[in-house]
Amino acid sequence: NRKASVVMWMNDLFTVGAFVVIGIVLNRIVDWIFTAIEQQGSHFTHLEFFKRIANVVVIIVITYSLAQQFEVTRELSTALLQSGSLILAIATFAAQHTLSNVISGFSISFTSPYAVGDKIRVTQGSSIIAEGIVTDITLRHTIISQYNGESCIVPNSVIDSSVITNTNFTENVGNFMEVTIAFDSDIRKAMSILQKICIDHKLTLNTEENTVTAKAILADGIALKTTVWTKTLDENFQACSDIRIQLVQEFHENGIIIPYQTVTVQHKN
Repeated sequence: NRKASVVMWMNDLFTVGAFVVIGIVLNRIVDWIFTAIEQQGSHFTHLEFFKRIANVVVIIVITYSLAQQFEVTRELSTALLQSGSLILAIATFAAQHTLSNVISGFSISFTSPYAVGDKIRVTQGSSIIAEGIVTDITLRHTIISQYNGESCIVPNSVIDSSVITNTNFTENVGNFMEVTIAFDSDIRKAMSILQKICIDHKLTLNTEENTVTAKAILADGIALKTTVWTKTLDENFQACSDIRIQLVQEFHENGIIIPYQTVTVQHKN
């Protein structure tokens, strides 16, 4: 009897060891698969998260299968599995909103409409929810660092149902440049100055094909309009700033007036 119990104990130990080895091998295979996906250039926002989920699933399956091999743990593992299913169902019902964000997080991960470092604008209808640089993406929310220094934490379910404008998807960025000049100014000269400044700037991609047009006749003057093209959005901000400063200087030197509104107050004695 003692010899038989030793043999049984050795068999149980071998079974446990075999399942542990199988679990380790399966997790190594999971790690290898995800590493291969990453090396092939496939980009998923939550690739590391998916790998951890796969590792946990392997551990749960191996643990449950091992528990089924012994009479003393078979009934306990079955009861825990049934209880876990009930708890999972209750938790799913109680956390519908959170699960909605998680599901949207998976959707964003696979479709990749944006990534960390991208400049995006999230719009619903005519309202801009957030605009800035993506600094972090989780399964629940996306953190957008706005241009005023604030961080906007937007739930993924909101983003998933919104219109996303991603400037990183475009090769070049264009921004309208408008300026109003007085009626008695030399319009052709003003248009030529504006075009030349835009073409000569080191950050712009403008050529002579990017013309300046008279957009409208306003109450205080004529509005001139052109488009400033650059490679990136950051460069566009800087180029437009430099162009506005130089434009004011050259208009002043060439006698071209930028009108401004004045108010005349008459005082009666």
